[in-house]
Amino acid sequence: MTPPSIAPTGPRDPAPGDVVAADLEGTLTEGETWRGLGRWLSLHGRRAAYRRFLVPRLALLPLVRVGLADRQDFRDRWIRDVVRLLAGMDRAEVDDVAEWIVEEELWPARRPALLGELAAARDAGARAIVVSGTYVPVLDRFCARAGLEGIGTPLAFDGEVFTGGLAGPVNTGQRKVERLARRIGTAPLCRAYGDSAADAALLGAAADAVAVTPDPGLTRIARARGWRIVSASGAAVTDGARRPS
Repeated sequence: MTPPSIAPTGPRDPAPGDVVAADLEGTLTEGETWRGLGRWLSLHGRRAAYRRFLVPRLALLPLVRVGLADRQDFRDRWIRDVVRLLAGMDRAEVDDVAEWIVEEELWPARRPALLGELAAARDAGARAIVVSGTYVPVLDRFCARAGLEGIGTPLAFDGEVFTGGLAGPVNTGQRKVERLARRIGTAPLCRAYGDSAADAALLGAAADAVAVTPDPGLTRIARARGWRIVSASGAAVTDGARRPS
């Protein structure tokens, strides 16, 4: 079966019936779920287990930094593996951890200007959706505070007990586009925001692509395609050509 896709229309301000999408970490917040979860584990009697998790992965970081190991694969494996340290918790306990991560890590480091742009699009009648690799319980709580929809990486439960696994692949790269397309159907993707090369597929599906404090990979793509580049405050770094990819 061919994966669902999104056809860009043309750059314009969001209007009723449109969709505006954004990545979460590095885009709408400077906080990181993995860092918040690590802090929670360290503060709640699981420091030793977290250290055992960290040691072999930190040893791989030099290879990632010089390009000898795939950066996105490394990040996806981290997302998949670190949550195993919560295996055996019931759903309510997992929700409490998710709330702690949002309260202590993600929300204090939010970027109000960019969240304000999504809220303005929502108030104009568009659907504002955060499409992220972070876990659904975490994303849902962040989005509830911001008044936005969310599409994240689902966790696997056996009844009410968390198995320690994921209920699907990590929601990154092209998967963001496919899952967003399933959610919005034929509605036009008016604008998309992202910060890393892993967000290039999402931005490329939008009429108006906005690279937010982009990493080197996304910076190269944004400049080649004429996408806008903005700072964390939403101020323009380059205007781009404001055209679909």
